[in-house]
Amino acid sequence: MDRELLGDLSTLLAVAEEGNFTRAGHRLGVSQSAVSHTIRRLEDRIGVRLLNRSARRVTATDAGEQLLAALRPSFQHLGNRIEEIRTLGEHPSGLVRVTSSHPATRDILWPVVSELVRDYPEVRIEISSEGRLSDLAEDRFDCAIRLGEHLSPDMIAIPVGPRLEMAAVASPDYLARRGTPGHPDALEDHACILMRHRVDGPVYDWEFEIDGVEVVRKLDGPFILNDPGLVLEAARAGHGLGYLPLSEVRADLETGRLRRVLADFCPPFDGYHLCYMGRRNLSSAMRLLIDRLRLRRG
Repeated sequence: MDRELLGDLSTLLAVAEEGNFTRAGHRLGVSQSAVSHTIRRLEDRIGVRLLNRSARRVTATDAGEQLLAALRPSFQHLGNRIEEIRTLGEHPSGLVRVTSSHPATRDILWPVVSELVRDYPEVRIEISSEGRLSDLAEDRFDCAIRLGEHLSPDMIAIPVGPRLEMAAVASPDYLARRGTPGHPDALEDHACILMRHRVDGPVYDWEFEIDGVEVVRKLDGPFILNDPGLVLEAARAGHGLGYLPLSEVRADLETGRLRRVLADFCPPFDGYHLCYMGRRNLSSAMRLLIDRLRLRRG
């Protein structure tokens, strides 16, 4: 696209938003006649009328509205990116408050913010990793790191981590005593080490996929814990089956300290996203964090 056409399209968008050649000229810093000349040139170039002119108002024709529908998101995206790049040329400063889970903080957030505050000493990061799904506005957080299944439709969500996978694991000793379950239905005959993520929340039910359909199993066992590390310790000690992210148990699987079961019923799912409420009025420190997390994933 040549520079003249890009400028003409920008003028068309300004006229459509203002509904008036004169106001569009004031917005662009040019005369009304210059705006009118630009629109005529654009219509001649495309070969179709784009605007209906009247004494009171200028409106888009059907063809003009189709073109504007393509232009609006493109110019908005371009403007957002320019603003993000512009703020990186400043000296980012200020406080960014983030709510996250312990695993997301350790694996996704901490490696980024540890470098970020060294590079930008005027930036401060506050992290709450208690694990509950905080209300960003009510609890005054700037952003959250959440799994794909916990995303709200009114938030902007940026993927910042790979897809994840759950793993059901047990010690070789436990499997020798109780047998190896070959199907999620067999878990009813096993001791399962359960988790409650927060004191006022429900016990976490184990989720599997059977023939392409997601199923949930409500189970029982000797422990209900709120710390993934304790679940891991209980599984290692032979108290039963644990159900944890594969990344949490990979080292134990490699050494043979734990064995994985039901792997065919645990497909990957959407991983962690950085979530925030809107693109407007983001601080330079917040924009920097967003870009650093994007770069890390890329």
